[in-house]
Order: sequence, then structure tokens, then C-alpha cells
Amino acid sequence: MTFENTLAYAKSLDEKDPLAKYRDEFNFPEVNGKQVIYFTGNSLGLQPKRAVEYVNEVMKDWGALAVEGHFYAEKPWWDYHERLSEPLSRIVGAKSSEITVMNTLTVNLHLLMTTFYRPTASKYKIICEEKAFPSDQYLIQSQVRLHGLDPKETIIELKKRPGEHNFRLEDILEKIDEVGEEIALVLIGGLNYYTGQVFDIKTITAHAHQYGAKVGWDLAHAAGNIALKLHEWNVDFAAWCSYKYMNAGPGSVSGCFIHERYHTDKDLIRLAGWWGHNKERRFLMEKKFDAVESAHGWQISNPSILSLAPYLASIEMFDEVGMEALITKQREITAYLEFIMEDVAKAVNANYELITPKKETERGSQLSVFLHGKGKDLFSYLMNEGVIVDWREPNVVRLAPVPFYTSYEDIYRFGEILKKADSLF
Repeated sequence: MTFENTLAYAKSLDEKDPLAKYRDEFNFPEVNGKQVIYFTGNSLGLQPKRAVEYVNEVMKDWGALAVEGHFYAEKPWWDYHERLSEPLSRIVGAKSSEITVMNTLTVNLHLLMTTFYRPTASKYKIICEEKAFPSDQYLIQSQVRLHGLDPKETIIELKKRPGEHNFRLEDILEKIDEVGEEIALVLIGGLNYYTGQVFDIKTITAHAHQYGAKVGWDLAHAAGNIALKLHEWNVDFAAWCSYKYMNAGPGSVSGCFIHERYHTDKDLIRLAGWWGHNKERRFLMEKKFDAVESAHGWQISNPSILSLAPYLASIEMFDEVGMEALITKQREITAYLEFIMEDVAKAVNANYELITPKKETERGSQLSVFLHGKGKDLFSYLMNEGVIVDWREPNVVRLAPVPFYTSYEDIYRFGEILKKADSLF
């Protein structure tokens, strides 16, 4: 598209935006009495107004019904988590039986690695990306030690080429070929939290499967943000948090995908609990574990209904809109943000570097900018001006325009605020 850096043009885009009405579905913070420009949905999404209603419904049922709420609440707690499987399956490209919600992200990755990381003397290595999100680094290291292995000999990190900010697909595939039959597991973030780069999940998964490796994905920054086809791509397992692009609230419950080919294998090792036991026989309190033949068979305890409620409220909006419409706007509004930043850079001779890929299929709702010079000063300036952005060491600001609630006028006004910071470039 040919963009323009004018208020009238930005407003014209908003007028044509079929998702514009959803902005009013969210509560915005204020700074100095003004509604903020919120670019941090990749860290914590805004609060959906209907989430408050769903939580209040649970509180009301708890007060009125107490334990009977498990079976007689308006949305009985007994199977509350099952309501999320169908809409989530459409968000991540799966069958509803392949989706469950439980615990939090890193906990779920630990549980899934218990099943899918079964090292042997000859097949034990794990491939991950260098400088993965710290939780992923810690969980992989601790899982390796749990099996009595040395992380230095077991964990193989994918590297970027010197002087480059993003991984090259050919280098990833070459590393898989190099490690070959020794690979037990490939576990990568589907979208790199630091740069915003989207990995080629389909190609990487298929390539690793040639060597008999299991392939899992941390989709914390990908779920609800980019197009996913987990079932079709033959992914073994995946997990994601719900509080970023899916707006389920701080620390809310995590989603999991487990491919259907594993659902009926009762010999799979897993850390079991009674909520994963045969639903029809659960209250018989049987001694032997009999797993539910779906992703719900990886459940351990009954999930937190108060965490599920805002998640359900949010993904109902996803179901109303559909991922195709969200991704269409995501690509356009991210491109407009890139255009505005480039236009401002020319006007004030700004000294920054975009490290997110420019190709729309290789990024989601995020632009990461490497700031040369007074980066932290610029971050503080923006925050004080009511532009909520995210700072990552050593010198990167991440900006995430979210299709549900970011307007094109937000992008334009951000550019005007950025112009006034010319002394900080």
C-alpha cells in the first residue's frame, strides 16, 4: 500500500477498518488524564470489558452455590475448561481434541517434555535457539539435568550469522542435518520474543521428523498473533500463555496442543493427575490411571475457573472475528507503523535500526527497534508521554500494535510524539 503520514489519512483507515468497533471492548489505562497509546500487547494484553462480566459470573455462582457450582453453575466448573478447546483450535489450527488449557506456560512445557523428551544413550540432544526466552533456557537445562545429562553436551543452540539480527532458515536446517540421529527434541519459540521474527514451523518440523526427533513449540508470542496450522504441520506438541495477544489477564492459564496421534497411547510417560483420568470414571477414585483420550489426558488438577473465565471471554471475540481478519489488519497496521517510523526517521535523522524482518509472513504484531545512543532515555520519554512500549536489554524497544484495539490514529499520533524526541536520537 501507499501510506500517508497525516491525521486525515489515519482516520480514513479507521473508518474503513471492520475491527474498529472492538476497540471499545477494552479498558485502556490513562497517563496524565489521557488514554494511552498501548503498544505492549505482546507482554500483557488490555483487559476485555466482557472478561469482568465472566469473572463476576463465577464469583456469583461461587457465593450462591459453593461446591454445587461444579455441576449447577450457569457454566458448570466440572467441564469449564472444555469450552475453550473448540475456539482455541480455530486460533492455532488444530482439532478441538488436541487442545487443553491448564497451569501456566513453563509448567506445561515441563509436563510436555516429560512425555516427549525421552533421551537414550545415542539420541539425547535438544536443539533450541540461542538467547531463547529465559524460562525456556531454564526449563531445558533443568530437564537435561533431571535425566543426568550435561547441558553443555546436550543442548545445541541455533546461531545467527555474525552481524545479523535474525535466524536463517537454511542455517537451522543445516544444523538439524549436522546433529542428525542424535536429536531427541527440537524446542523453539515460534516467534522470537526479542526480534519479532516468525520461524518456519512447518518446514523445521518436517525436517526434524526425518531424523525421528520430536518437535515442540513455545507459542507465547505466536498464538493469537500469526497464522498457525499445528495439526496440518504435524507438530508433536506446543504450549502458549494466554495473557499476551489473547488478553486473558496477568498470569492466566496456558493453552496446550498435543497431536492426536498420541491420544490413545496409554504407555506414554506423563505426570498424571486425577483431572486427566477417564472423565466418566473420575469420581470412582480408581487406583490405576486411565488417561482421557484427548489432550485433556495431560491435565493434572482441576483448573482455576477464575483464570479460565477471562480467557473464555477473550477467545469468544476471536471466534467472532476470525484469525483471517485479525491477520489482515495485523499486517496492514504493522506496515503502517513501520512507514510512520521511517518517515519520522527521515525528518529528524533518527539513529535507530529495525531488527524485525520486513517480510509480512516473517513477523507478527511487533516491531523491535535497536536504538543507538540514548535508548533508555527515549523509552522513558515515550512512557511519560503516554506511549506504553516495552524495553529489552541491551538497547531495544518493542512496539506491538494489536489488531483488536490499536487504531491507525494511534500510529499517527505516536509518530507526532516521536518527532518531538529528536534530541534523543
